[in-house]
Amino acid sequence: MDIRIDTDLWATSMFPEGLIERWFVADGAAVIAGDRVAEVRIEDGLHEITAPASGRLTISSLRNSVVEPGAVIAQVNGANLAA
Repeated sequence: MDIRIDTDLWATSMFPEGLIERWFVADGAAVIAGDRVAEVRIEDGLHEITAPASGRLTISSLRNSVVEPGAVIAQVNGANLAA
């Protein structure tokens, strides 16, 4: 399942892009739906991005990458992980 930057984060922004400030979870790590996985800066605001499903995180946009509304920054694969 794709992890996308929600286009609603730009509702009050004049700038068409944001920046990945940090990843809270390493590439390949297990995540649970709802876990915070990344933080994105849009203008002066920081926004947490959460995992939409449980599984293994595959990061496709590194820290300090420029992102646009709706951009896929990672994927969560394999929803049936053993705890």
